[in-house]
Amino acid sequence: MDISVVVPLYDEVESLPELTSWISKVMAENRYSYEIILVDDGSKDGSWEMILKLKEGNPHIRGIKFRRNYGKSAALNTGFEATKGDVVITMDADLQDSPDEIPGLYRRITEDKYDLVSGWKAKRYDPLSKTIPTKLFNAATRKMSGIDNLHDFNCGLKAYRKAVIKNIEVYGEMHRYIPVLAKWAGFTKIGEQVVEHRARKYGKTKFGMSRFVNGFLDLLSIFFVGKFGKRPMHFFGMMGTISFLTGFIMAIWISSEKLYLIAHGLHYRDITDNPLFYIAIVAIILGSQLFLTGFVAELVSRNAPERNKYQIEDTV
Repeated sequence: MDISVVVPLYDEVESLPELTSWISKVMAENRYSYEIILVDDGSKDGSWEMILKLKEGNPHIRGIKFRRNYGKSAALNTGFEATKGDVVITMDADLQDSPDEIPGLYRRITEDKYDLVSGWKAKRYDPLSKTIPTKLFNAATRKMSGIDNLHDFNCGLKAYRKAVIKNIEVYGEMHRYIPVLAKWAGFTKIGEQVVEHRARKYGKTKFGMSRFVNGFLDLLSIFFVGKFGKRPMHFFGMMGTISFLTGFIMAIWISSEKLYLIAHGLHYRDITDNPLFYIAIVAIILGSQLFLTGFVAELVSRNAPERNKYQIEDTV
């Protein structure tokens, strides 16, 4: 099969007929073999009933329904597991992503040999309250991830080589960072394509401002797990050692200073009257705790079932 189109959705009953018809039209014009996987993330507006109705008239449609709302990441991950196509396209169900972009994205994967191609909505129809935080969010992600050539990490319209989506796990709110997940998994040929952004035709957006705070926290999580997931002691142990040694050196300095003053008959004060004493104690305690945290994390990592799971490109 050439293409699997994964569409996560939540309360998008009005847009589904037009979206699936549009996708099928593009596929027929380009003679692609395809499937459309609609993942209903616990909709309450009749979206699942619409999916069942659409499936009766289109054998290419497949549906997955969650018992409750789990979020976009869960919907994407479940959709990825169900795909059969050599190239996987993801898009939102609100008609803001154009299916006409599919042939171009498909060629970037099959002909240009990209692992992942992310859409860039250079011209957006969103209010400033959304576009300005998005720009800041993308700038921070580029800086921390090292993927400098992407302008819009969170664009729902993306294309993947099949191996990519079968070797990453999308959870929590990590759908915003799929390019970063792919990079950490060893898929480094990541490209970008300018795509059309359409104004929302039906319903209203399901995302609030809290997603930017959650998104930043998720970025820190994915950066830490990707860099230190298999060697947590390297992070906690290093930070703990630095903190412990800093406190220990300060304590030695304070003690040596008092002994020197006593030896020379000079006025001195009690160690406990020196503010540096308390800073030193806190640094020593914090360092010990960080080191123990690294030790426990290392034990957990060593006993995890995926401790020896690595990305293998090929075998002969």
